[in-house]
Amino acid sequence: MKQEPFSFKKRARSFRYAFNGIRLLLSTEHNARIHTVAAVCAVCAGFIFGISAMEWMVVIILIGIVFAAEAFNSALEVLADYVSPEYREAIGRAKDLAAGAVLCVAIAAAITGCVIFLPYIF
Repeated sequence: MKQEPFSFKKRARSFRYAFNGIRLLLSTEHNARIHTVAAVCAVCAGFIFGISAMEWMVVIILIGIVFAAEAFNSALEVLADYVSPEYREAIGRAKDLAAGAVLCVAIAAAITGCVIFLPYIF
């Protein structure tokens, strides 16, 4: 594959595509909206309780990981539905595995949120 020269115009265009992906995620994926509510709650709780810089880093990183996992899952589902509109067991398994990955990350984020915020609450 031939490598094209660096172009600021093409890099700016790639950011536009990426921001469109975030817009699509938030506007079309119901679970992403649930993650948004949870993220807003975590950020508000962080300000209310005055969490430490290290705790902020953990909260921010986990919010990013949860949204990235949801975006990967959504992309896989769109691609799988395009490739195989009819039901296929292997496609169903792949979609279930991707959804399970998001759930694992969301559970880890929720547990971490409890570890960070419960001491402030009690």
